[in-house]
Amino acid sequence: MPGDSEDPNADVQYHIELSAGDVADTVLLPGNPERVDKVTALWEKATEVAHHREYRTATGTYDGEPISVTSTGIGSPSAAIAVEELARVGVDTFIRVGSCGAIQPEMAVGDLVITSGAVRQEGTSSEYVREDYPAVADGEVVSALVAAAERLGYDYHVGITMSADSFYAGQGRPGFAGFTAAGSDRLVEELQDANVANIEMEASAILTIANLYGLRAGAVCSVYANRVTGEFRTEGASRAAETASLATKLLARMDAIKAEAGVDRWHAGLSIE
Repeated sequence: MPGDSEDPNADVQYHIELSAGDVADTVLLPGNPERVDKVTALWEKATEVAHHREYRTATGTYDGEPISVTSTGIGSPSAAIAVEELARVGVDTFIRVGSCGAIQPEMAVGDLVITSGAVRQEGTSSEYVREDYPAVADGEVVSALVAAAERLGYDYHVGITMSADSFYAGQGRPGFAGFTAAGSDRLVEELQDANVANIEMEASAILTIANLYGLRAGAVCSVYANRVTGEFRTEGASRAAETASLATKLLARMDAIKAEAGVDRWHAGLSIE
């Protein structure tokens, strides 16, 4: 192999340009690099440690707890690269922080959706494991996100997310010049009937890859659109970021309680007060 060839296992990760020690154990994963500033505005302090391509990373503290954020760009392929390389520098917990379209009528714009599991309509995770392998959120992360939303007083829903590879055809929207993909006219209705809560583009790959590697992952998204009512507003992004930030603090408390109790998993019988 030529001496100057790209090495994806080098100490400095090729895409995210991070090394061990640059980030905390828990990393929040928004898509848009511009959302990094909105996330860190909620923290006591933060320093940008890397910015390469769509991957922008900052590390700081929230309520005294170390925390990091890395943007992943749009879609599961780039999100998978972020999870891969962050895991290589020591990250053990990932929380996707994003926006979504709700497909149940009772969900209002600005509400939060906390993912319990995901429909793997994206193709990235299928390159890792067979298609019937479930994309499941870690129970501790889900519990921490619920507890955080409750403490902050934000309206939230817990449910199944569908992750697509396409914003248009893959989510049942018309393409250019009214193009309609096969089956797209029935997609949202079929997902509603299956009690799926929302649609976005990264969660299932993040959850699947984290589970394969024995790491924790979850997702919380702000509802920007309701596909049933037709309502659309870019509202509530800071709620998802604040909920995920507080969940990071609660997860650290859970980990400390587990250590004190000598158990491997946090459960509802253990307080996080």
